[in-house]
Amino acid sequence: MSATLFTLTFAVAAPFWALMILLPAWPVTHRIIRSPLIVLPAVVIYAVLVVPAFGEVLPAVLSPTLDGVRELLGTADGTAAAWAHMIAFDLFVGRWAWLDSRERKVPPLVMAPVLVLTILLGPLGLAAYLLVRARWAPPTAPAGHEPQHLG
Repeated sequence: MSATLFTLTFAVAAPFWALMILLPAWPVTHRIIRSPLIVLPAVVIYAVLVVPAFGEVLPAVLSPTLDGVRELLGTADGTAAAWAHMIAFDLFVGRWAWLDSRERKVPPLVMAPVLVLTILLGPLGLAAYLLVRARWAPPTAPAGHEPQHLG
């Protein structure tokens, strides 16, 4: 089951990445991506893997050690759970960056490689976006309307 869930994890996130990268100006893309619930499928996969092993996972994350985390992740279930964790968080960060970039009018051709980097190497994609973000002015919100940032 771990192998199936491992494979399924990226498959449930890929359509959202494709929308942000390939169809950034399509109104349906914005309507879909503005919902933080797009990460829910990966979160459910994570929960399916972690909840049954909660007794093993909780001590390892409450008092982490290199050996303890290595042991936890050294199983098929642990690896699949870590993958689901990464995919969910990378998608959430990519979603935030994409929404923020749309408000700041960052060109889609600038964002596409940033989003690909976020898919492949999450924290480096976030760092790249923070650098890109610094070059574009903050969005101006109409009175009484704050820009959407995370949720």
